[in-house]
Formats: sequence, C-alpha cells, structure tokens
Amino acid sequence: MDKKKRNLLVKIGFLLLILLMYFLVPSFKDGINNIAIMLSKLDIEEVKNYIKSFGALAPFVSILLMMFQSIAAPLPAFIITFANAWVFGWAFGAFISWTGAMLGACMCYFISKMYGRPVVEKIIGKKAIDMTDKFFDKYGEYAILIARLLPFISFDAISYAAGLTTMTFWSFFWATGIGQLPATIVYSILGQNIGKVAKLGLWVVCGVIALIALAFAIRKYLLDKKNKKEVA
Repeated sequence: MDKKKRNLLVKIGFLLLILLMYFLVPSFKDGINNIAIMLSKLDIEEVKNYIKSFGALAPFVSILLMMFQSIAAPLPAFIITFANAWVFGWAFGAFISWTGAMLGACMCYFISKMYGRPVVEKIIGKKAIDMTDKFFDKYGEYAILIARLLPFISFDAISYAAGLTTMTFWSFFWATGIGQLPATIVYSILGQNIGKVAKLGLWVVCGVIALIALAFAIRKYLLDKKNKKEVA
C-alpha cells in the first residue's frame, strides 16, 4: 500500500472512531453535549465549579476544555480563561489558558492540513473561512500575529484557515503564542477579580479597550513594515 492510500485510511479511520464513540458510547456523547451547552451559556461560575470539581486534575481538565472549545468553534474561549483565573489565580490561570489555547490552535491547524477546506467549511462555515482568506490576503505573513492581537477576530477560524495556507507550522506556532499572550494575561487578571462584581464591568471595558489600542498600534507597525518590504 502506497503512502497516499495509507494516509487516507488513517484520516478516515480517525473520523470513524470519533463518530462511533459519539453515537455508540452514551457517556461520551452526554459529556460532549453537556460541555458544549455549559460553554454556550456563558456562565463563568458554572465553568469554574466544573473545573474545580476535578480536584488535582483540574488544570488538565481545563486544558482539555480549551482544546475542545477550539475544535468545536465557535464556542467562546474567554469564559474558560476567566474561570481559570478565578480558580487558580491570574498567573497560573493564564499559563493554563495559554497552554490549552496553543494546543487547541495546533489541533485546528493540523485538522485543516489533514482534511482540507471542505471539512473546515463544515466546522466553522463557508462565510467565516472566506473572511479569513481575505484577512490572510491583506496582511500576508503578519496575518496570524495581527489576528491574535485583535479580540474581535475569531481565534479558532484563524487557526483553521492557517492550515489551509502554505504557512509552516513553526511560523504559525510562534505567531500564535506571541499574539495570544497579551489577551490571555489581561483576561486572567480580570478573571481573578471577577468576584468583585461591582467593579468587574469597568475592568472588562478598560481591559478590552487597552487590548484593542495595543492591537491597532502593532497592526499599524506591521502593515508599515510590510508595505516597505513590498516597495523595496
């Protein structure tokens, strides 16, 4: 059997395994559905209690939650980041959130590489992938870094879209890691203070505004640099 056929069989086999587990193992199906419902409700306290319920395994469960969220786009990631900071404190919470987000992004990238555009369109929708295509066309090699800095750009859609480009994995990895760090730190600091409900709204607004200002400043710098390269 040649390499191409073997790779195809591996891809099909992996998909069949996931589908069989979902439809034939009730506990697996219920667990997936319950997690998706929990995250979609945007209830930070419920996510916090869910993570805490696993005791010493809580950090690992949180990382798995973040990975699941990435693959099952467009479930929100910031809910988990807030909950992690509430449970573990902002510093360790940020580390867990960043690690989970990075692993999730890598999985999205490799899913795209393995299964191609048709599968990605079914996961995140044709409209979303078309928008990210335009984003990559506009910003070129800086697209990943700029997208990670802008809080209103879908983290998961960009990860999937990157896998459809010629971008190398390590270029994707480093741009994602650096770009994701500011938002993770800001959301984690906010999350640690989430119990102070009266002040939380103001903190969130200030944090998001600061992130957007930083993102646009870096975006302008990178675009100027890109334009200079093109002129040269």
